[in-house]
Parts: sequence; C-alpha cells; structure tokens
Amino acid sequence: MSFSQPLWLILLVLVPLVGWRSWHTRRTRAGMRFSSTSAVTAAGASLKTRLHFIPVVFRVVGLTLAILAMARPQDRNVVRERYAEGVDIMMVLDTSTSMRAEDFTPNRFEAAKVVGSEFISGRTSDRVGLIVFAAAAYTQAPLTLDYDFLLEMLREVEVGVIEDGTAIGTALAMAVNRLKDTEAKSKVIILLTDGQNNRGELSPETAAEIARTLGVRIYAIGVGQHGEAPFVVDHPFAGRQRRMVPVEIDEEMLQAVADMTGGEYFRATSNGALREIYDQIGELEKTKIEERMYVDYEEKYASLLFPGLMLLFIEILLSTTLFRRFP
Repeated sequence: MSFSQPLWLILLVLVPLVGWRSWHTRRTRAGMRFSSTSAVTAAGASLKTRLHFIPVVFRVVGLTLAILAMARPQDRNVVRERYAEGVDIMMVLDTSTSMRAEDFTPNRFEAAKVVGSEFISGRTSDRVGLIVFAAAAYTQAPLTLDYDFLLEMLREVEVGVIEDGTAIGTALAMAVNRLKDTEAKSKVIILLTDGQNNRGELSPETAAEIARTLGVRIYAIGVGQHGEAPFVVDHPFAGRQRRMVPVEIDEEMLQAVADMTGGEYFRATSNGALREIYDQIGELEKTKIEERMYVDYEEKYASLLFPGLMLLFIEILLSTTLFRRFP
C-alpha cells in the first residue's frame, strides 16, 4: 500500500484537535435554565446522556477516513522480468609438479583451487568449464551451469595424475575448441600457470591467433613469487627435503597471448593477490542483466472515502436529531 498524494496526510494532525474541540463544546455549552436541578441530579444520567460522545467519535473517524482517501491509497503490483546475457568461460589450470611450490598457502595448486572455487561460486548466469594440463591437456568439465558439479570436478583435480610438463599451447587450443561453437557473445579463457611452454606440438602464440580469430579473449595469470620459491622434494635416501627452486614464468609469452586476444596478463605472488585478480576478471566479464519492471496500480480511496462520508452524515444526523441539545 502506498499513497499517491501523501501531503494530504498532514491534515491528520488536525483531527485530534477537531475531536477535542467538539467534545469540549458539547460538555461546556449551556443548556436550558432551571430554578433547581436537584431532581435531575438525583435521577442520574440517562443512557442517551451517557452516549453523547458518539457523534464526536463518528466525526473524528469520518474525517480520518476522508483525509486518508484524499491521499489516494494504492496497491502496487510489481512484475519484474530479468534477461541475463551470460558469458562462456573456460578455466585452464596448470597441474604440473611445479605447482606444488609453497610460496602460496599451502601451495600454488591448492591456492589456485580455492580461489577458483570462489570465482565459480560467484557466477550466476555464466557457463563455466574446466581444462587441466601438464604435458597433455584434458577436459575435466565441459561448459555447464551446474556449478555444484563443476566445483566437485575441481576438487578432484590433483597434481601428478598427468605426465609432467607444461603444454600451454595445447591447453589453450583445447579451450578454444570448446568455445568456438557456443552462441555466447562473450567467450573467455582464464589461463593459470607457473611455468613455460615446453611440451605439446602447438605454441601458445598460435593458439592465441586462433582464439583471436574466433573472438575469444584470454586472461593469463602467472602464479609465483619473484626469485626463488620453496619446494618439497622426495629424496630416495634423505627423505622429504625442502629446497629453494627458481621461479621461471614466461611472462613475455603470457603477456603477448593476452594482448593478442584483447585480454590481460596478471602476476599473482600471494593468495590475496590471486583472489584480487579473479575478482578483477569477474568485474571485467560481468554478466549483463537487463531488468524490466511493470507496475499496476489499484486505487483504494473509494473503500475509505465512502465509509468516511457515511460516518460524517450519520454524525450530522445524530447531532440534529437524537443527540440534539436545547436550546
């Protein structure tokens, strides 16, 4: 319920004053003069006398209803129609053994899975798929709107399942192939890696050329601190050992791949930085939602005006007949 002309409601502050004045006037207005009122006093008040306030009540309620009616109360029926233009996103995740480096918490790979899961959970109308790669590339999950299924597939990814290596070009080509026939206006690849392309028959630059031809943007993320990073290795005699290994990210290649397709390159050196990068990509590839709102108003003033006028009419009728005072 809303009021089309709410300024009329200001008059409601005058209603109590009108009611008080009407009641006070009826009580103090002089009636007929008698030489002695002792007989009347002894007889007590009649029922009619006790109900002398009824016209005042009708007047107050009638004025209140009339003022509310003049403010034009309305019922609003709001109908919203939402149209979402989704984005098709292929996430390409490096699962080579170097992703076990512990310059992230607990390591690069686990941090990438956690932040990637948060990114997936934040999508609404976008289809998202997952490709994992090392020396070869595999589709872990096709494009889907079933985010629960996708999150489960991401949780199952492990380092070491695929032969070690970094086939970035092959992984990008597979992602492009997954996107080329979709009808989405926006097609995106999010590549996350910590190394250099050293396996596969297709170079990342060639895959990026194909992506540009098909209108696919590539956002590349290089994960790893600058310099060296701690890495745990299993020594056959000394057992598990923690060593410092050089961080070798081919940033020049990743920058070129991103620029070639109209995307961007990011360097993540911590869990927080990686999370901020995914947030930034999420803002760049935000789903466009168009909303149309239809409002239907139903006037309710009649349900207040007519009862209010009726009460005022009854008040006038009672004041001039049954509750009329003399003189």
